[in-house]
Amino acid sequence: MGQGHGWEGAVLKLFRGKDFVFTVTGAEDVTEHYRRVRLTDGGMLAATGVHPTMWVRLWFDNAGKPHQRAYTLVDPDPAAGTFSLEFALHEGCASDWARAAKPGDTIEATVQGTGFTDPDPAPSHVLAIGDTASLPALNSLLGAVGSAPTTIWFESAEGLDGLPLQADPDRHDVRTVPRLDKGAHLVAQVKEAVPDLLKDAADPYVWIACDTATTRALAAYFRKELALPKQRVNALGYWRAA
Repeated sequence: MGQGHGWEGAVLKLFRGKDFVFTVTGAEDVTEHYRRVRLTDGGMLAATGVHPTMWVRLWFDNAGKPHQRAYTLVDPDPAAGTFSLEFALHEGCASDWARAAKPGDTIEATVQGTGFTDPDPAPSHVLAIGDTASLPALNSLLGAVGSAPTTIWFESAEGLDGLPLQADPDRHDVRTVPRLDKGAHLVAQVKEAVPDLLKDAADPYVWIACDTATTRALAAYFRKELALPKQRVNALGYWRAA
């Protein structure tokens, strides 16, 4: 990029972020609005190791200014030094970069501590709430929580429609929810269904990764209204609604 990362980069450095350069090896359109980009890791995975839902911050050029966004690693292979990233395409410099990405392109990245703690005790039932932006992290979570029955609410304007959700119909109950009222419809759907689902769940585990406002509302519902212990509710806002 040829420029510093500004105050955001300085803050990440204070929190011991490490910088790497990734190189594009290929890309494909999974759907019209969802693109997968394959990359080599510039030595990152050998230095950091891999854990579920691991993410990195990419630095994009936004009209001459650095702009960072976080993305979850897809199919990381430490031995080969490769992984993929998946982009829910919309307007913006990150999506523009992904649309144009071709072999040989490079992008700078910062890695912070993004650790994942296995739920202890193991979940008796997993409740996962996500959308297209958090789909790679959702897939990584599903691979990490073992054989626990799981209810998934997936918010999307177009349903699943070819999106690569790695759900097992034998133990994953997937409920697609259209995005309405800036996420309020999703919140209502979850609140309506959860009391019955938790009736016989001795050790539930809740994972929420939607837009910031929706994530905040759902996290408050589980932690305050349902009084689930803080360590059983993992919530992270993935994007801000305009």
